[in-house]
Parts: sequence; structure tokens; C-alpha cells
Amino acid sequence: MNRIALLGQPNSGKSTVYNALTGSHQHVGNWPGKTVEKNDGYYTYNGKKYAVTDLPGSYGLTGNSDEEIITADYIRQDNADLVCVLVDASQLERSMFMLAEFAALKKPSVLLLNMMDVAKQQNKQINHKVLEKRLGIPVLPFVAADQKGYDKLKKLFSSELEKPHKLANAPASSENGVMAECDAKYRWISETLKDVTKTSSEKYEISKFDKAALHPVGGKLIAIGVVLLAFLAAMVIMAPFMAVGSMLPGLLNQPIHDLLTGWNVHSWLVSIFSLILPNVLYFSLSMAGFVFGVNIAFGFLEEIGFLARAAYQFDGILSKLGLQGKAICPVLMGFGCTIGGACGTRVMDNWGQRMLAMAVVWAVPCGAIWSVIPVISGMFFSPAETACICLGILLYMAVMMFIVSKIFGKVLAPKETRSGMIMELPPYHKAHWKHIIKEAFLKSWDIFKRALVTVTLVSLLFWVFSFSSNGDITKSLLYRVGTFIEPVTRFFGMGWQTFMGFLSSAFAKEAVLGVLNAAFVGQNSLVDATFNAKTAAADTTMLGSVMAQTISKAEALAFIFACTFNVPCVMALSTTYRESHSLKWTARVAGFYIGGALLLSCVVYHIAVLFM
Repeated sequence: MNRIALLGQPNSGKSTVYNALTGSHQHVGNWPGKTVEKNDGYYTYNGKKYAVTDLPGSYGLTGNSDEEIITADYIRQDNADLVCVLVDASQLERSMFMLAEFAALKKPSVLLLNMMDVAKQQNKQINHKVLEKRLGIPVLPFVAADQKGYDKLKKLFSSELEKPHKLANAPASSENGVMAECDAKYRWISETLKDVTKTSSEKYEISKFDKAALHPVGGKLIAIGVVLLAFLAAMVIMAPFMAVGSMLPGLLNQPIHDLLTGWNVHSWLVSIFSLILPNVLYFSLSMAGFVFGVNIAFGFLEEIGFLARAAYQFDGILSKLGLQGKAICPVLMGFGCTIGGACGTRVMDNWGQRMLAMAVVWAVPCGAIWSVIPVISGMFFSPAETACICLGILLYMAVMMFIVSKIFGKVLAPKETRSGMIMELPPYHKAHWKHIIKEAFLKSWDIFKRALVTVTLVSLLFWVFSFSSNGDITKSLLYRVGTFIEPVTRFFGMGWQTFMGFLSSAFAKEAVLGVLNAAFVGQNSLVDATFNAKTAAADTTMLGSVMAQTISKAEALAFIFACTFNVPCVMALSTTYRESHSLKWTARVAGFYIGGALLLSCVVYHIAVLFM
């Protein structure tokens, strides 16, 4: 099998080319010994199979980051038969630095001038024939988002693998230090590109909108507004998926139950197939729909060039958390849904930043928990006190984000690897809708397939703890465990009922009220309360009356904070694992949040007892 490696800086279009070439024939994992994403795939052309590796995006081959080390080692060790170097044609001089470093390796290669459509919109004319003659390798003008050019690209790869070309010249080496070496590379870039690019306008005029978008204060408000509008658009796009998915439990539950009962199937198997599996389909379809909507909405913002403006505005603030400004999008999306926030971390430049961003996003209370907090708080506290509790949650959210960044940032984004975000704002340009929709579909389909497995396993685990043959909550394993360890949970401020509610919040925040209803009032089985939480509402009036007589205000307050900052939900857990490709790090973050929520509950309870 002929192996092709895609090499380029972040945002050069590598992933777009990789996805277009390999389609569904791809495998995502981590590089051996490194928590850096590894993308391998293949395609077939004229009866031959070609393997493609999307190397980690990096700005050079001489740096010390994991991405740069992996990329440089991969190429130096002759793992690829052909290297395709991608550069941004609209910002050619800046993006040629990678080629300048690669040139010294003398490897078979081709140069892809991506984003030619953007260069054309800037009235730039690029003489690729002159560039091809100077470099000594094929140079192909290209638009990665346009499917029309891929046949020509595959033909080029095929011919080059048979008769490869290598770069004819390289920057002169220097023994006078790093700066001299860089100067030599920049001189090589300048000489190589001399008279290659012509433009009708030597001066770029900033638009009125950009002046507002780049304003230190107003620009931040604009960025937040646009991101929130994009999130709302994503919610609208996902609505049909949610609607179809929400119908599945109701449509499938009773028919499957009746069928299996008629066959005298054991009650626990009936419960699994009639209750869990329809809900797993619902969860997975909802997750895929959310991913689809998020990728369309934010794919549009990224492609037209707006996300770069948002990243610029918030880079200074987020750098204090060890993140780049690009993390503002997933953080804001986290207020709606943690799943969207986790998926939104795909805009980050490297795996470490991406994993750290997901860990930080988990601290953001999602929309589902905000539907639970006022209900429980209203059972014990006045509207003014409830407002203060919500404010306290938001303040602690900021504290939690800071704590997470300090604990996990030391490993995921060490200080010595951090640097200020250096970027050239891309010009606004038209979006390629076909490309955006296709990419969104591929990602959502992949999430759907993977979610079926993960959500099923976690759901079965929770079902084992909550199932009882006659629906009696006292017969469930969760009840037995909860009452057994109640002396311990009491120290953290929760009795066995509220502790069961706390555990259910890790499955789905919507399940909390149903589980509390089952625990305090005795209505519905624990399994029904958990897995039918999205389709069956709890009797909050009776629940509030019983809870107010059973537990103290201090316990209620501790429970609210514990649920809010617990693991977001099983779907967020699944998404984080699928986005990070690291079970170890997903488990670490989950363990930290569970432990942190219990510790927070303990502190809140023991302080509240003194004043309530």
C-alpha cells in the first residue's frame, strides 16, 4: 500500500483534504506513547489502495511540542512514500515556513496551494508554474472544500508515487544560532516567492464590521452574541433529530415489552430491551443531531473567518487558564449543552489544548441542570434566595474552571509549551455549504455509531444498580449500596435519597427529579424514573412537600451544588471519550469532577448548617 502523509500548519486544510479522500474509511486514535490524535485512512483509485495519514498540525519541524516532534519523526523515518505539503494560497508567504523547514529533508513531495478561491477573492494571482519550476516539485492550485479537484489530486498522487520529485533547493543552513537559521529560511521564502504573487491592491482596507468586531470591549460583546446565535441555530438544526429520537421510547417501549412478556422472557431482559435500548437510540440520535447542528453552525463561522476574530478577542482572558482564545466557543456552547462544548473543542490546535478545554467545559452548568436547580431550590428557598444560589453557582463555576486549568493544565498544556497566539486574521469569504454539510454528516454519523456502544455500556451499568424485579426501590442494588454507605454520604451532606439523586445526575441531569420522586414519594420504579426522565414528568408539588419534611435546607443546598458540578451526563462522558480518544484522561476528568462535587457538597453542607 502506498502511504501519503499530509503536512501543514493548523487551519491549512489538511483535515478537509483527509476527510474528502478517505471518507468513512478512517481510523482515529492516539500516537503510540503520546496523547496526540492520530488519523489514518485509505482510498482506492484505479484499482489501487492508498493509505493517508493526517499528521498533527504544527508550525514547523524543529519545535519541542509533541505535535512537532511526532510530525518530524514520522517524516524523517521514511514512514511516508509521498508527502503532500499544504499551504494557504491567500497567505502564501506566512504559510511557506513549514515548507522551508521540510525542504532540508529532501523527501518525495508535492505542494498543494489550498484556498485558491480565497486568494482570488483578494484579487491575488499566483503563478504556480513559476513556483513549480523553482521548487522542482509539482504545485497544484486547489480548493479543499470543492470536490471537483480531487480526481486531479488523486491522479497527481498516483503519478508521483511512481516517479517522485524532491525539492530542488533548500534554505542555507547556518551555524550562528536559531535566529540566523530563521533568517535564512525567511530569505529562502522571499526569494522563492519573488514575482509569484500579484495583487491589484497592495493595501488591505479593514471593513466597518471588522473595526467593531476587533474593538477591545464591543468586539467581545459581538463575539459572544454571534456565538450564542450560532448555538441557537445549532439547536434549531438538531430539533428534528430530537423530535424523532424522543418518539422512539414511546413507540418501542410497550410493543417490545408486550412481545417479550408474551414469550415469557425474564423480566430483567424485558426491562433491558423495552426500556434501555429505545432510550439508548434516543440518546445516540440526539447526540448525533447535536453534533450535526454544531458542526454546521460553527463550521460556517470558521469557514467565513469569524471564529478567528472571536479567538483574538478572548485570547488574553483564556490564556490565564492555559487555553487559546479559540476555546471561547466551546465554553459558551457549554451553557447550552456539554456535548456541544466538547465537540466545539475541535477548533483547538493540538490534543493537549483540546483535552484541557473539554475538562474546563465540564465546569459550565448546562441547560439541563438549569431546569432542575430552580425547581429543587424553590422547594426550600424564597425566589430571592434562589437567585443568590444561581449567582453562587456561576461564581463557583469560574473558580472550578480555574482549579481545573491549574490541576490538568500542568500536564496537558505545560507552561513551557504555551505561547501567545500569533495569527493573521483571515479575510471574510463565502462558505462552501456542500462541504460544510458533508463534513457535519460524516462527523455526526461517526458519533452516532460510537455513542451506541458507549451509552449502551454505561446505561447497562446504571440499570444493574437501579433494577428491581417488582419496581420496589428498596429491592434495588442502588438502594442497598446507598443505605449501606449512608454514614459516609452523611458526612458529605447527603442522605441515601439525595445521594441516589446525585448518582443519577451523572447519568442524565433530567433524571434527577424522577429519581428523587421515586426515592422520596415511592412513585414509579427507579429504572422508569431514570430512563423515562425525558418523557415523564415528576409530581414536583408532592415531591417538594415530602422533601421539605424529610431533609434540611442545608442538605438541599449541598445537593444542588453537588449535582450541578458532578459529571455532566453519560452522553457528555461518551462525547469526551470519543473526541479525546483517551479512556484514561476521560476517566481522570470524570473522577476529578465526582470527587470535587462530593467535596463541594461537604463544604457547603457544613457551612450551611451553621446558618440555617
